[in-house]
Amino acid sequence: MKRYVVLIAYEPEAWEQANEEERQEYFDAHHAFEAHVAEHGRRLASGALCDADVATTVGKGVGAERTVTDGPFAETAEQIGGYYDVELPDLDTAIAAARLLPSAYTVEIRPVMRIEGYEQA
Repeated sequence: MKRYVVLIAYEPEAWEQANEEERQEYFDAHHAFEAHVAEHGRRLASGALCDADVATTVGKGVGAERTVTDGPFAETAEQIGGYYDVELPDLDTAIAAARLLPSAYTVEIRPVMRIEGYEQA
């Protein structure tokens, strides 16, 4: 199995503007994604993120020299709104799962890198 993080980008106002039927379509698509992952691998973690306007960014530098600012690093129309951390057999299976998510999303699939000599606690 390979590990992937699936990042979900969306336009923030889309959820607020969606009616109940459209919101149910979002939920149904997420359930389809989760079922596909469960059939072919497993979900390690997932979560919805608060909007970028409440983000805190820690800039480059060393120690206390690093600047801390409110808000996201980049100004974009879309923002990362959630993620799935999954194990699946291959990228094709991850792509098939991502295609099940709501069509209004831009989905980025990133393999998780293993770094020799560094094990997460």
